[in-house]
Amino acid sequence: MIQKNPQVSIILPTYNESKNIIDILKLIDKNIPKGILTETIVIDDNSPDGTGKIVEDYVSSIKKIAENTVDVIHRKAKNGLSSAILNGIQNAKGETIVVMDSDFSHPPQIIPKMIEAFKQYQCDLVVASRYITGGSIRGWTTKRKLMSKIATIIAKKGLGVKTKDPMSGFFAFKKNIIKELNFDALGYKFLLEILVKTKGINIKEIPYTFENRKFGSSKLDTGTVIDYFKSVWKLYINEKIKTTNEKRGSVRFLSKAGRFFSVGASGFLVNYIVTMLLTSGLSELWYLHANIFGILASISTNFILNKVWTFEDRDFSRKKILSQYGKFGLFSSLGALIQLGMVFWLVDSYDIAYPLALISAITSAAFSNFVLNKKLTFKEKLWN
Repeated sequence: MIQKNPQVSIILPTYNESKNIIDILKLIDKNIPKGILTETIVIDDNSPDGTGKIVEDYVSSIKKIAENTVDVIHRKAKNGLSSAILNGIQNAKGETIVVMDSDFSHPPQIIPKMIEAFKQYQCDLVVASRYITGGSIRGWTTKRKLMSKIATIIAKKGLGVKTKDPMSGFFAFKKNIIKELNFDALGYKFLLEILVKTKGINIKEIPYTFENRKFGSSKLDTGTVIDYFKSVWKLYINEKIKTTNEKRGSVRFLSKAGRFFSVGASGFLVNYIVTMLLTSGLSELWYLHANIFGILASISTNFILNKVWTFEDRDFSRKKILSQYGKFGLFSSLGALIQLGMVFWLVDSYDIAYPLALISAITSAAFSNFVLNKKLTFKEKLWN
């Protein structure tokens, strides 16, 4: 029997999913609509629990060639979710790609609805959404829900994404929409990169209920959160510069924003180091008191670097410096109040780890500080 090329390729990244993988493969096969040729590609990152070998044995045990075939790609190391998805897409034969998790958080029963949505709405991308009417989340802690909401707000506000659930890991798309794109494959949200880099595509969201995993452990950790911020920042810089390349004022705005945020990053290091030293090394202060000293140190270094480098202000008269430093300190203090409030709220109300709460709080104040200081402290037009 000659196997025809599949119409749909289902990408299934795995790492330590030995308790889930066979059941999810069987459920996927059960829910594929009749007459639709599919392939399921498992991309395993050298799972210590033998997930890849389990899939291999399962494939060998299938005697009858089914409409839904299964293949496995063995990778030598854990190189990240986005790169695993990209690896699967590069090996996919189908013109329609479905991406989903292997831990039952993404129900295979939704796959037929995704395939039907392409026909019904003539769309290019279908997102299974937790945040539209009919969608929901089951089994998450309040802390996890809060982190998801913050990440979603950052994606929508910072990158201009209109999709209600840009952080969804369950989506399908026509392969041709990404053929001209170069992917960074940084972090764990491949959909977000597609949403930012594709222009003019037709997107449809359909509701589904996210179920928290029953077996295995979540892959979300501090490193994953840091990778998310890196990927958002890289997407923001690359895409904004690309789309405004012909508008000099916009480029100058972004150039100065880049300098300001680079200075902010150095200030973040000053803030973080001073704060952590005072809480655990030099004096063991209460974390909020230590954070105040960290803020004061970062405000001073940030002012000097921004005056000289970011805004290239060469007026060093005492009166001018004192006036600017006062305004810079005032606007930075407003950001600091937000920062302190967020740190206290996240740590005391939601029991989020202090280093992660600190990173989130500092990030939230950065953009407002730039706009206020550009306009009012250094007397520049906003958009130049």
